[in-house]
Amino acid sequence: MIKGIGHLGIVVKDMAKSLKALSQIVDFENPSIKEFPEKKMKCAVVEMNGVALEFLEDNSQDGFLGKFNRERGDSIHHFCLLSDNLEKDVADLKEKGVEMMDLEPRIGLRGKKIAFTSPDALDGISIELSEP
Repeated sequence: MIKGIGHLGIVVKDMAKSLKALSQIVDFENPSIKEFPEKKMKCAVVEMNGVALEFLEDNSQDGFLGKFNRERGDSIHHFCLLSDNLEKDVADLKEKGVEMMDLEPRIGLRGKKIAFTSPDALDGISIELSEP
């Protein structure tokens, strides 16, 4: 069952520049930037009063995030919904005709089981389901 919103996934061209710009607007603890060489990307999570912003940057500019950024600029790529029964929620969505990018849950960047809908599920914005 869906329990709430986990985070907003934001694709950016320049992680350091985006985090610096955000720091001029709101105060937050400087996040660590995690590199994922096998995925050619990096990620930083900013937590603010129970809301998480997940900044994603494509290191290669040739990957799907780089393409997304070239087409749309720095923008929201997905939002994450927390699920207490991920397998059931994925099965329910498939049964309702929602196209899934992940037909089965997999391990995501934060080490939790996740599954993404197709961007077509919400007219260009993917929905990530994640265990809490």
